[in-house]
Amino acid sequence: MDSQTSQSSQAPQSPHAFQVDLRGLVDLLSHHLYSSPRVYLRELLQNAVDAITARRAEQPDAPARVRLYAEGNALRVEDSGVGLTEADVHNLLATIGRSSKRADPGGIQEARSEFLGQFGIGLLACFVVAERIRVVSRSARTPDAPPVEWTATDDGSYTVRTLPADARPEPGTTVHLVARPGAGEWLTEERVRALARDFGSLLPYDVRVGEEAVTDLPAPWNRPYPSPGTRRVALQRHCHELFGFTPLDSIDLDVPLAGIRGVAYVLPSSVSPAQRASHRVHLKGMLLTERAEQLLPDWAFFVRCVLDTDSLRPTASRESLYEDETLAAVREALGERIRSWLTGLAAGDPERLSAFLSVHHLGVKSLARHDKEMLRTMLPWLPFETTDGQLSLEEFAQRHPVVHFTRTVEEFRQVAPIASAQGVGVVNGGYTYDSELIEALPSVRPGTTVSELDADTVTAHLDTVDPGEELALGAFLGAARARLDPLGCDVVLRAFHPLSVPALHLDDRAARHEQARAEAEERADDLWAGILGSLRGSAPRARLVLNHLNPLIRKVSSLGDPELIGTATESLYGQALLMAQRPLRPADTALLNRAFIGLLEWATHSDPTEPTEDGRR
Repeated sequence: MDSQTSQSSQAPQSPHAFQVDLRGLVDLLSHHLYSSPRVYLRELLQNAVDAITARRAEQPDAPARVRLYAEGNALRVEDSGVGLTEADVHNLLATIGRSSKRADPGGIQEARSEFLGQFGIGLLACFVVAERIRVVSRSARTPDAPPVEWTATDDGSYTVRTLPADARPEPGTTVHLVARPGAGEWLTEERVRALARDFGSLLPYDVRVGEEAVTDLPAPWNRPYPSPGTRRVALQRHCHELFGFTPLDSIDLDVPLAGIRGVAYVLPSSVSPAQRASHRVHLKGMLLTERAEQLLPDWAFFVRCVLDTDSLRPTASRESLYEDETLAAVREALGERIRSWLTGLAAGDPERLSAFLSVHHLGVKSLARHDKEMLRTMLPWLPFETTDGQLSLEEFAQRHPVVHFTRTVEEFRQVAPIASAQGVGVVNGGYTYDSELIEALPSVRPGTTVSELDADTVTAHLDTVDPGEELALGAFLGAARARLDPLGCDVVLRAFHPLSVPALHLDDRAARHEQARAEAEERADDLWAGILGSLRGSAPRARLVLNHLNPLIRKVSSLGDPELIGTATESLYGQALLMAQRPLRPADTALLNRAFIGLLEWATHSDPTEPTEDGRR
């Protein structure tokens, strides 16, 4: 018994064929593979063009025509391609997933590299808009074979029959579509014409909707023009028609080794680097996608491209590009074209470069971070915010032996007025990419010294007060420090210009981190307070630097009442925060309100020694 069971289990079993639910497959195509029903027309054009390409591979002088006729809820597409025999119809049209372009010696497949389609599901896409497809075809390879008709419906059934010779006298194929309910709009003449122009304007064959030509060759970037100015105007018009904007400039994207021909249009307004750029890509003349996002390096977000390619591979839906080594090489080559355009402007057209940088300096800075040659080229042109105004790093480095910079905009706003008055040059490195470029400056400008400016450095550049005078103000400084100590801020006395600045608030990232940790510790429960307490840092606290040269500070320092000194100190602290445009914490806001009310109370009380409502004097 065991022997019989073993022999039975080892006996070969008959294979079973997959059963395909065509309606389910059509639903999968329409909702998941293709982004819109509009692709049905691209698939029809693609099949027609591939059929013509196959015929011309054997008969170079064969006609190359594609005609589309929209008639009510029906569409007829005729081509002068290679055609099909009855055996081809059974083998290709009725077998889902099989393509005539697959490798097969001695047939259409020998011209595979010239075909647009590669996946063998093109005709199936027509079921997205049609409930019935009828194909009438006559083979150019077998002239004696009669025309054959293949009719299929979306329930998965089809019929095949031969027709009399006069049903189609010439080789080629005609596809008839009948719209499914609710999809009739996709087969109207107006919609068919618009889709045909969009998909097929660069196709190398004669494509017409009725009698109206669809193709518009040569492409605008390949046409001869009387002058460079005429070409520029024509490309501007082309850009406006495609993308809806008039470009600052256009960049030729001719990469013969990669089979790339096209143009990049420079946007006339700035865009976020995080915004994904969408480009138009044609594959052998057929529009592949209007939303190619991975075509250019990330730093080139300031251009929009339209190009035709022979080498890039499409995905199965033929609506995007396949990420492979070829695409990576093309991306690098196109990036090099844009880089060369920038260096060319720097060398020969500084006015256009300045106009470009006034809009897109962020993109160039992004590129210069990773490209030392680009940074070296752009040094005289890239704008930076400095204490001397808007300058390039090259010009700033010529003025100052040490290039000081801050890492945040807030830090720059704190120190810029004071540093400028002391003759210390500072660059604002708080904007995107700026601090990275400033730190890279010595690598392209040997001998340049770059130093991050922190609170200690600023304080060191301020003049100290005579020790005797500072000692005499000990009581005042003690009262001021006691009032700001709960806020994690020290008070120091210095003499600096401009005289109009009574106080300066200085801190750095380490001090802000420690301040945030201390605030979190106060709000936390015992467990988290213990954990946060163990993370206590030794970084210096924030500082309120009082200007001993300022008349107001001199008056405040002469006060004898500790409570009034505290209120005045809080007011100076709040004003210094506001001048630095620092975001206010809840404690800072409460302090400002308290100081304001306190000053009003002191100003309105005739007797300054009379206690206020909260018990203060």
